[in-house]
Amino acid sequence: MYGSNRQFTEQYRQVGVQSAITDADPHKLVALLLAGACERLRLALACLERGDQARKGKAIGEVCAIVGHLNGSLDHEAGGEIAGNLSSLYDYVMQRLTEANLHNDPAALTEALELLGEIDAAWNAIPHQQRHAEQATP
Repeated sequence: MYGSNRQFTEQYRQVGVQSAITDADPHKLVALLLAGACERLRLALACLERGDQARKGKAIGEVCAIVGHLNGSLDHEAGGEIAGNLSSLYDYVMQRLTEANLHNDPAALTEALELLGEIDAAWNAIPHQQRHAEQATP
């Protein structure tokens, strides 16, 4: 009749994530995507350590989808050289994720996590007054 506490916790978390997305401006959406990618990379590392190949692959696939979305949403016209550099970096991260998945390489996962963590930190360091919707370029 009643679901487990875990089920209720997951439902509550999903509502919280959906609310955060609904209320987010473009800058916040990019921050949420980057945080989600880093979270899934940490999960992939833990799964690799436990030998859970299926969950590791799923987590890496989710990171690839997020990075692909971030790369695809870059505005190269407005972002110029920065957008081009980010695109190259996202391409490199995708390459490392593929290598990590194929070869069970924790160093490649760690490198991808460090790179996305640096992008996340830089993105979140943008002063609040510069976070206008028309300027948001992940």
